[in-house]
Amino acid sequence: MKKLIAVFVAMAFACNSSQKTVTETQKPQEVNIDPVDFASTITEEELKEHLFTYASDDFEGRETGQPGQKKAVEYLKDYYETLGIPAAKADGDYFQKVALSISNVPVGTMIINGQDFPLGDDILTFSKAEGTLNEILYVGYGIEEGPYSDYQGMDVQDKVVLMKFGEPKNEDGTYVISGTNEQSVWSNMSESIGKRVDLATQKGAKGVFYYDPNNFARYKRYFEFMKTNNSGRMQLNAETKDDFLILLNDTAIDALYPNLKKDDGQATLSASIDLQIESTDTQIDSENVVALLKGSKKPDEYLVISSHLDHIGITADGKINNGADDDGSGTVAMLEIAEAFKDAADKGMGPDRSIVFLHVTGEEKGLLGSQYYTDYEPIVPLKNTVANLNIDMIGRIDPKREGDRNYVYLIGSDKLSTELHELSEAINTKYTNLELDYTYNDENDPNRFYYRSDHYNFAKNNIPIIFYFNGTHEDYHRPGDTPDKINYDLLKNRSQLIFHTAWEVANRDNPVLVDKAIK
Repeated sequence: MKKLIAVFVAMAFACNSSQKTVTETQKPQEVNIDPVDFASTITEEELKEHLFTYASDDFEGRETGQPGQKKAVEYLKDYYETLGIPAAKADGDYFQKVALSISNVPVGTMIINGQDFPLGDDILTFSKAEGTLNEILYVGYGIEEGPYSDYQGMDVQDKVVLMKFGEPKNEDGTYVISGTNEQSVWSNMSESIGKRVDLATQKGAKGVFYYDPNNFARYKRYFEFMKTNNSGRMQLNAETKDDFLILLNDTAIDALYPNLKKDDGQATLSASIDLQIESTDTQIDSENVVALLKGSKKPDEYLVISSHLDHIGITADGKINNGADDDGSGTVAMLEIAEAFKDAADKGMGPDRSIVFLHVTGEEKGLLGSQYYTDYEPIVPLKNTVANLNIDMIGRIDPKREGDRNYVYLIGSDKLSTELHELSEAINTKYTNLELDYTYNDENDPNRFYYRSDHYNFAKNNIPIIFYFNGTHEDYHRPGDTPDKINYDLLKNRSQLIFHTAWEVANRDNPVLVDKAIK
């Protein structure tokens, strides 16, 4: 989630290691290989042994950039070295530095035509905004798609724009963007704010005022939480800019532009605005951990398997959030999957394509580690990345779910590639027979999980993905998420499904076809 979307939707001494050169594994020709033996190396006992260490109190909840997270990355690096799977980086360093900063909770006020609006009451922002303005450009809904544009004929370079939530309709009541009675993504509460801000930024706007009463109430609660807990918003240093996004409620909008609710067109507004919102930044040092098993036949094509290594640390009253499920379960699953692939490689049956084992930081802060990998420093070319299998919480049972306990939620398997979805189904039928539950894959699911884990930064680049997930539970983001509550039989079954799927994706003749690319 790029640029200013992190402001609202997202709501840090790595050791270099000398490393042998990545070597290719040679696979015997014309041999029918059964991966079951390798999958069977993924065991409940080893998953449990890993997790009781990785999610122990010694790791202090793995808060991004804190000492516990440093212990976590050392644990991962040491294990890949033990397996003999080299670092993905050419210099042999398993750690990919991700420079982060925390924008501390801003303080201040916004004065509109002489009327004072303190931050946190009628206006909201999570970053500094300073300066005086005499003119605002109103751009209606702030939408541009196909032939429709709210920016038509308007130059917003270095200007501040005002926009509102929603989307235009035709006289017959249908929506202009879709041409039907169906709303478009511009009416999605979670996604549209980022799309609008990205569009405005691309057009050169230096700031956005935004009216969205539902999101205002939502982020006011988040602002108050941050203020009470003296916490700030973490972001990539590469994303730090002087532009701003400010949400306004009804009271502030009435002072700035009272006609906004009924005006869908453009307007140039004369106003006296004084922005006096200050914030300071604290630098955070963090890193992704990335290992690579080189393919034997197609080493320049890559499958990325990912999970996030961080969690939310220690509460204000000193309780440790161990994060055994979130995402200790995904992390240890990756370690066992890596061991299974290395066992195959050691027996001369390594994957045709290269496999990248990507443990990302900063997921809990807004998918920051995966965003850095895809947007700023992809260690292997994105254009040669055939798929991403992302694992985030696969060790527990969703209490709201009905049916067989031996299930897993699949999200996104059909979003970009019909072929990947069908492959996934066939592999499950052949090897594991879990119940594949697509409840949260529904485009209208209010949880929007498709946009809330690290696979999304691959999906937005038209890389097919599958997100493996068990759903939330009563210990989600709480100190009760401990390793003794993990269902290790389910964790094993789900991990083996992911291994078998990865095996097929890595060894099939052609990459899975992208037939639903994002335009």
